[in-house]
Amino acid sequence: MDKRYEVFCLADRHFYETPERLAAVREQAGPQEFEPALRPAPQGWRRSRKGDWLHLRPSGDHGPAQGWKIHVSACLDNAEKTGAKLWDYCVPRGIPFKFVPGARELFLRNSKYADRGGSGKFATVYPRDEEQLHTVLRELDEVLAGEPGPYILTDLRWNDGPLYVRYGAFAPRYCADATGALVPAIEDGRGRLIPDRRDPVFQVPSWVRLPAFLEPQLAARAATNVADLPYRIERALHFSNGGGVYAGTDTRTGEQVVLKEARPYAGLAADGADAVTRLEREKTALERLDGLDVVPTMRDWLDIGGHRFLVMDFLPGRTLNAFFAERHPLIVSRPDPGAVADYTRWALRLHRAVEEAVAAVHGRGVVIGDLHMFNIMVAPDEKSVALLDFEAAAPDEDGARQTVAHPGFVAPPDRTGFAIDRYALACLRLALFLPLTTLLAIDRGKAAHLAALVESHFPDVPRQWLAEAVAEIEGGAPAAAPPADLPQVADWPRSRDAMVAALLASATPERDDRLFPGDIAQFGDGGGLGIAHGAAGVLYALAVTGADRYREGEQWLLRHAADPPRGTPLGLYDGLLGAAYVLDTLGHTDAALEITDRVLSEKWDRLGIGLHGGLAGAGLVLDHLARHDAALHQRADDVVRLTARRLTAAPPDRTGLLHGATGAALLFIRRHERTGDPALLEAAATALRTDLARCVQRPDGTLVVDDRTRTLPYTGAGSVGIAMVLDDYLAHRDDPEFETARAAILPAACSRFYAQPGLFRGRAGMVLHLARTTTPGERPVAELPVQLAALDWYAMRHGSGLAFPGDQMMRLSHDLATGTAGCLLAAGAALHPEPVGLPFLPPPRPRDHEPAPDPES
Repeated sequence: MDKRYEVFCLADRHFYETPERLAAVREQAGPQEFEPALRPAPQGWRRSRKGDWLHLRPSGDHGPAQGWKIHVSACLDNAEKTGAKLWDYCVPRGIPFKFVPGARELFLRNSKYADRGGSGKFATVYPRDEEQLHTVLRELDEVLAGEPGPYILTDLRWNDGPLYVRYGAFAPRYCADATGALVPAIEDGRGRLIPDRRDPVFQVPSWVRLPAFLEPQLAARAATNVADLPYRIERALHFSNGGGVYAGTDTRTGEQVVLKEARPYAGLAADGADAVTRLEREKTALERLDGLDVVPTMRDWLDIGGHRFLVMDFLPGRTLNAFFAERHPLIVSRPDPGAVADYTRWALRLHRAVEEAVAAVHGRGVVIGDLHMFNIMVAPDEKSVALLDFEAAAPDEDGARQTVAHPGFVAPPDRTGFAIDRYALACLRLALFLPLTTLLAIDRGKAAHLAALVESHFPDVPRQWLAEAVAEIEGGAPAAAPPADLPQVADWPRSRDAMVAALLASATPERDDRLFPGDIAQFGDGGGLGIAHGAAGVLYALAVTGADRYREGEQWLLRHAADPPRGTPLGLYDGLLGAAYVLDTLGHTDAALEITDRVLSEKWDRLGIGLHGGLAGAGLVLDHLARHDAALHQRADDVVRLTARRLTAAPPDRTGLLHGATGAALLFIRRHERTGDPALLEAAATALRTDLARCVQRPDGTLVVDDRTRTLPYTGAGSVGIAMVLDDYLAHRDDPEFETARAAILPAACSRFYAQPGLFRGRAGMVLHLARTTTPGERPVAELPVQLAALDWYAMRHGSGLAFPGDQMMRLSHDLATGTAGCLLAAGAALHPEPVGLPFLPPPRPRDHEPAPDPES
């Protein structure tokens, strides 16, 4: 699970939503705005709100663009008075500062799965130089003496108070990172903009000298360590904002142990409990469960530099989720009935073992409160299990509600005590066979559909066993609408109209940050303009699948692309060039050319080479728009040459269509079609071989991308995206190596299970590939309806329409990359009478002749 998504689920039940729009938080978060945030700007000062920060700066202040900044840490119960003291100190002295204006924003910043790089930061002070830095540290230290707050991991702590320092950006500046994405930047010693990294560890840039008055603080920080403990920490198993989990050894006995760390005031749960409070709960639970062989034995309880550590016996084995990729029979294209039966017996046996373990814990009167596949340890013999992580545990007599939970096992608010664990056991019955239970957080009525899918693919699973799970999950939930009310995806054009209805019903043209709800990326990429996650992608999908024009949406994109937010990316899928391309396809050519002129005035040559946000995408858009402005032909050629040089000098770190060399190959092929230059086909072949060299064969011979941590079949970063461009290359030139490669990739698009429906990281991308591929044989034709029908697995009702969940499956999404618009485009590619494809990836033309060079090129 990507823990970044948790916080974007709090503000809206159906869609990922920016936390700043959260109307209310838990009762413990207190008032919505701190008193200092309600004060008017002092005379001669400017006041502005950006994200979850309230900025105050003297008018006309032109301080340094970067330097040593001071961060102030605070808790929910002392943030208001800390903010008041900070205001009263900074304003008379004319020192710029910013702070988190309300309890809800601070709660989210310090929650369990918040970004560790931003955790604890309640306020920031911007001294003009090192002399003022030293003065402010000494004086504010006295003003805020004794005030508690979470430790700020990115910074160096000043004495024992809530003040921390870090060298970084003051003014908003941006540069491209290794992937080509725009990120906050600072200037290095040679005057170049480089990423301003916020890793959760204090570090001083190589060209910066640590001020002498900070050297004692650095020495004090280094003195706090675990060297004197009777335990040797050997590796990290897990990190969250609340702390870490580490594997180690008891140096006295040589036995393996696990050390679980809790940071005070950080990692807040729904009930306001910090990580230390939750670890104390786990300690209490393990003491009550002492002697049970289904839980770890507690060894020690330590305090190191204010951080608490719970030491437990190391349990051999692997967590239950770790078995899915190697055991599940549906991850292949043609499941073996014997393998299905074997897996069914294995899963049923393990579920019985988990039920017995839970019953043993309940027998001691303890509610687990956070039971899921990542917290179940399967022994090496795969017959017995043990339960991990009792941070959410509580005595049953307390009648407590759930405060921490995995998204796929979140109990409804009406469940308390043992009922919370019974709900999780019911979810586990479904998740062992189809791990799609995160959909239940959107609509518990989906349980019956999932159970029916399990029954159809695993015929040996007892029907009554599944029915019991559905009854437990649905409880008193309103009955789900009959599936017949919604068209199946294959029922075109009814399914198109249903998806369009869901898209338009959720549009918010009154908002500036986004038009359609989508992935969380839209809140960090310049206002939701782009093709991947923004308005341009949805409008494109509507246009190519024959839906009616959404004029109000087009006007929204025209306005916002004409005056984009600071930091808006420049590229095809992530930013302005994508908006320009879509606007041109919708007939707004003048606006498209104006946007392109703006991009060309930027430092576009510093972009990476990728299709998503780099040179490959830029070159394709320039080549496309050159039909309206012949001068752009030269610009397109400039991009092609620069891309080729970059690719030769240093191939990209990532692989695949969006971020790898395959995107460059697509640029070379399309420019070849424009100019007839055979050298461009040679360059395309070289680029494709670069990415194919990073592919590996699965045991069944399927070719997939190896990204060093896992293998990927997908369209965006996997082998299927490479195959799409192989199809386009082979439309121009024979190549036996490429023919073999695309044939070996084809089964990657035919698996029976994909965890998500999305276009770039899920099943919709497989539908798109099967609909357009020219791979010889009958298999693409035979497999296409199978994959198309399986999109119904994820389909959800939204209003009167048909919608799909986004990445992580915790909320619906409407964007092209992850959600409904991408599913609409994929279905259109398979079913619409007119050709449908991604930008610059239409269905390949039959290979009957080489295109004539463009007379304007």
